[in-house]
Amino acid sequence: MRRGCFSIFGFLAALAIIIGALFVLGRDYIEEKIVSPDPVTVAAASLQGMREQARLSTFAARYVAVVTSTQRRMGLSARKTLIMPGDVRYEVDLAKLQDKDLRWDANSNTLSVVLPPIEVVGPEVDMTRIREYSEGGILMSLTDAESALDTANREAGQKELLRQARGDTPMRLARESTRRAIERSFLMPLRAAGVEAKVQVFFPDEVGSGKNEIWDISPSIQDVLSNRN
Repeated sequence: MRRGCFSIFGFLAALAIIIGALFVLGRDYIEEKIVSPDPVTVAAASLQGMREQARLSTFAARYVAVVTSTQRRMGLSARKTLIMPGDVRYEVDLAKLQDKDLRWDANSNTLSVVLPPIEVVGPEVDMTRIREYSEGGILMSLTDAESALDTANREAGQKELLRQARGDTPMRLARESTRRAIERSFLMPLRAAGVEAKVQVFFPDEVGSGKNEIWDISPSIQDVLSNRN
């Protein structure tokens, strides 16, 4: 029997700090390298600042795995139940962002960004809160059944934590949190440069699904910069 739950903690404050850091990086690049910024050059400068930020984590959650294993030998049985809490972070590797992942639609003043996929990092098991319950002490005292049960439960617990972490609801929350952070990180430098624009952020599986109609017709930042050169 497996049960689990997750709780969201403290990512709002961390999100504000991350957005501010990304904004500062983008602003510094703009001030240093752009004299008369336009949307494409502002976006390119912000992108370079984000790459140096490397990994972005805007969401974290705690899950609890409850797993039970059973051993039967010599007509005896033993059972152990493990309650294992673990923390998971959701990250995007911004170093993988490329110029071709950004597109500018001059007609609607919209910057579209396609991010790398969300990566689940962890779980980091909270050893101080692990709880175990056992039955069948005779078999465990006579054999190595307890060691086998512990190994099976630890492996099953790790898998269960990851299963919960990759569920539809936490992945949706992680995407939305990351999406908002990236949108603001591009939008604030654009507005600081006096450019009124919209920013749309997508993940790879959303491109071509009808959610981003301008993706196939708008030039990439890479193409625009190449044509200028």
